[in-house]
Amino acid sequence: MSFPADFTWGAATSAYQVEGGTGSGGRGPSIWDTFAHAPGNVANADTGDVACDHYHRWESDLDLMAGLGLEGYRFSIGWSRVMPTGSGPANETALAFYERIVDGLLERGIRPFITLNHWDLPQTLEESGGWRSPATIDAFTEYAVAVVERLGDRVLHWSTHNEPWVISWLGHMMGTHAPGRTSLAEALTAAHHLLLSHGRTIRALRALAPELQLGIVVNLDHKVPASQHRGDIAAARLEDGRMNRWYLDPLAGRGYPDDVMADYDEAMAIIHPGDLDEIAAPLDFLGINYYQRHVVADHAVGDEERPAPVIRPGPWFTEMGWEVSPAGIGVLLDRLHADYPFPRLYVMENGAAMPDHADPVGFVDDQDRIEYLRLHILEAKRAVERGVPLSGYFAWSLLDNFEWAHGFSKRFGLIRVDYETLRRIPKASADWYRGVIATNGAAI
Repeated sequence: MSFPADFTWGAATSAYQVEGGTGSGGRGPSIWDTFAHAPGNVANADTGDVACDHYHRWESDLDLMAGLGLEGYRFSIGWSRVMPTGSGPANETALAFYERIVDGLLERGIRPFITLNHWDLPQTLEESGGWRSPATIDAFTEYAVAVVERLGDRVLHWSTHNEPWVISWLGHMMGTHAPGRTSLAEALTAAHHLLLSHGRTIRALRALAPELQLGIVVNLDHKVPASQHRGDIAAARLEDGRMNRWYLDPLAGRGYPDDVMADYDEAMAIIHPGDLDEIAAPLDFLGINYYQRHVVADHAVGDEERPAPVIRPGPWFTEMGWEVSPAGIGVLLDRLHADYPFPRLYVMENGAAMPDHADPVGFVDDQDRIEYLRLHILEAKRAVERGVPLSGYFAWSLLDNFEWAHGFSKRFGLIRVDYETLRRIPKASADWYRGVIATNGAAI
């Protein structure tokens, strides 16, 4: 039960969730600083001002990674740390900070996997239109080029954006994430501009350093119809289109899916000639984040008698209220391999918030998290055996951290963070994952 010899085992974090140091080193405010400080947006009025204080504790955190035997570490660059106003000259203090992290990883034999945008758009850009404005497309490319010019000689793997669906939909349609807007038209515009900025940046980075491995990270849900009723099947397909195909299809050069385009109708006037070709820049890999399946019913059917359910909701849910469905990751990996041309796939996030209970010394015996990870990694292994070009798996998350609108109330980490003292305490899952890495998956 081992994976390919060149398979990468890693863990992931993101800048705003772990760094803290929001007033240090010339960093400018991001939309998440603004959103988190507005009353009522985040549980318990938590903010990322300190988070895990990784900005000051990065070196000991790298030692923890080495102790786990990590082969890869996926992290993000804070855009507003590098360019405090979103554009213009790069902040040397910030570039030197990330340079120390990259060099420290390489010294410990850990490969850096960098994400350029993990949701923390500089606030100055938001005030001039944010992802609703075409100007942000070029600002992102300018920022990306500046970072790669500094670190591209040591970092091979780069992702443009993390989860553009979350930025556009939760941030611009539902208002539950920064910048907290609630407009379908703005959500669609933001999604289109995110994809355009991705394609434009891929081409710029390809010209700058052809040897780099370039991709993007999307979150995918496995959409399942509640029954074989034609209404449920159609509803599940539409939801799949809105969340999954809306990003996968244009990235693969197919344009936006026709069925969802018809549903959005006139809101799609934002597409201009050449946009879809620009979005479809060839990729070296696609990163996927998987957490749950979604059983979809057509509520318009009302009380009409339906056939027997296709899949009944499972009995196991995480602290986020997400149903645990390991089979879904295998279904999605098979689908990506069969239906899309991406040459390599990485699971960039997979993990669970669980009801962690620390003992008097702070240790968490999180057997439920271990079982969650084990079942998902097992499904990933089966997908590899079926020929899926899966090249790595990154557990979410290395550390308990600021979990966006949930603040510090949800814990995903392999390593517990005592938020009063900021002490790190590896959980049982950290020791288990160390064994998985050491045996290249045989320990599952």
